[in-house]
Amino acid sequence: MTAGRDSAVGEQASVAPEKAAKGVKRAGGGGGGDASVASGKKAAVTRKAAATRKGAGVGAAAGASKSVKAAVSKKAAGAAGTAGAVKPVKKAVGKAESRTALVRRARRINRELAEVYPYAHPELDFENPFQLLVATVLSAQTTDLRVNQTTPALFARYPAPEDLAAADPEAVEELIRPTGFFRAKTKSIMGLAAALRDEYGGEVPGRLEDLVKLPGVGRKTAFVVMGNAFGRPGITVDTHFGRLVRRWKWTEETDPDKVEKAIGELFPKSDWTMLSHRVIFHGRRICHARKPACGACPIAPLCPAYGEGETDPEKARKLLKYEKGGFPGQRLKPPQSYLDAGGIPAPPLGGTAPPPATGG
Repeated sequence: MTAGRDSAVGEQASVAPEKAAKGVKRAGGGGGGDASVASGKKAAVTRKAAATRKGAGVGAAAGASKSVKAAVSKKAAGAAGTAGAVKPVKKAVGKAESRTALVRRARRINRELAEVYPYAHPELDFENPFQLLVATVLSAQTTDLRVNQTTPALFARYPAPEDLAAADPEAVEELIRPTGFFRAKTKSIMGLAAALRDEYGGEVPGRLEDLVKLPGVGRKTAFVVMGNAFGRPGITVDTHFGRLVRRWKWTEETDPDKVEKAIGELFPKSDWTMLSHRVIFHGRRICHARKPACGACPIAPLCPAYGEGETDPEKARKLLKYEKGGFPGQRLKPPQSYLDAGGIPAPPLGGTAPPPATGG
């Protein structure tokens, strides 16, 4: 467009002197005034042409400036789009997610976790329902590892409910002291042992309504026992489970009973027990409370909370725990499937942990 303007201006500048010369010729060639006028007209035309060229140059510069700004804006928009693409989950999984979409996403996460943790299991050592019941009560406000390191001596001395019910409370307190809150826990496990002896013939009941009546036993403990000692489905809502299902937007509930109900409605009952193990496994190994290893998470594309933790893959891998990080697990006697997957048994109380495995 600028070239067109320059061409038009050039034609105008070349035609103008010719017209001026003809005018002078018709006047008989005389009169310096006429010549001066013609010369003035020529100068004016020349100035006009220059101004036109200058204006055309300014217009071109302005147009170029607008083009550059437009290009920058497009580039910025592209960069924003690229940055947004790093976390596509938040767009795909937002407040507008339908109930059907939620169920599908939740079940897909469960399937993915099943592939990641095919060896998921309760991380308390036990050989019978009584041992699992006592160990689960002792696990409150402490780690399964510490319970596993404590119960061998306890069960060796009090192998049955009748033995524990008749024990010296101070002796029991001393044995379970490493688990913390040992006085309250002593009262609970001795009380439930007495109830088992007096009301259930020394046997652990397999019904929820019976289990929750025992001292120190709530729904979480009851479902652990039912699911792992009796094969009856139940959802275990511990701190890990509650944290992850809220991060995944499966529910906004914080009350354990309400969480249990909400999650139970997303899955068939047959999935409940193993779902609990997988979610808890994931919470302990990858999706930690304070610094989740987002960059090493196998379900990151399905997680609305992606980015809350470390997203750099190399840094995230350093945050992995237990067998995922090549370190010992929580059980002194883990299942063979766990060992086959690279898991390392935990050391006994006061023992030295084996060195980390070389693999991730």
